[in-house]
Amino acid sequence: MQVTMLASMEHKSLSGMDCSVAQCLEVVGEWWSMLIMRDAFLGVRRFNEFQSRLGISSNILQRRLDRLVETGVLAKVRYSDHPPRNEYRLTNKGFDLWPVLDAMRQWGDRYAAPGGPPLLIVHDGCGSVCETIQVCSSCGVSIDPRGISVVAGPGRSGEDLIPKRPITESGR
Repeated sequence: MQVTMLASMEHKSLSGMDCSVAQCLEVVGEWWSMLIMRDAFLGVRRFNEFQSRLGISSNILQRRLDRLVETGVLAKVRYSDHPPRNEYRLTNKGFDLWPVLDAMRQWGDRYAAPGGPPLLIVHDGCGSVCETIQVCSSCGVSIDPRGISVVAGPGRSGEDLIPKRPITESGR
């Protein structure tokens, strides 16, 4: 019953929000979109492959692929003229979603995979299983939310994104 209610809920556009997280969600915030992106990173390119791996209806899959192409995350590339067939490839904008998807994977591995991670990431350079970490682009030190502050950026137009208090251990 709840799934039916969720499926019929109207999607509210976040495009007017002055927030980079909201803008990312506007493009890939729907769950099928992130699963399509996961499969694209795993090398899936063709409609029928996405459909069979995801078990998604063709009309929903087509809408999600069209949206990902429209927003520049995937590119539609013709691979056959007779019959006309296309495949979907990651663009640079799509590749830049890797840290988002990988963070979701790591969170799921930690909190939702009691039998262990379903996939392991292997660094081709050294052959080791690895986890990605966030580091400061200036000093190279590992960072987490408890060691950062937020200040107004050049694109800020409102007061709503600046926190009232810093992120601390007690704020968790």
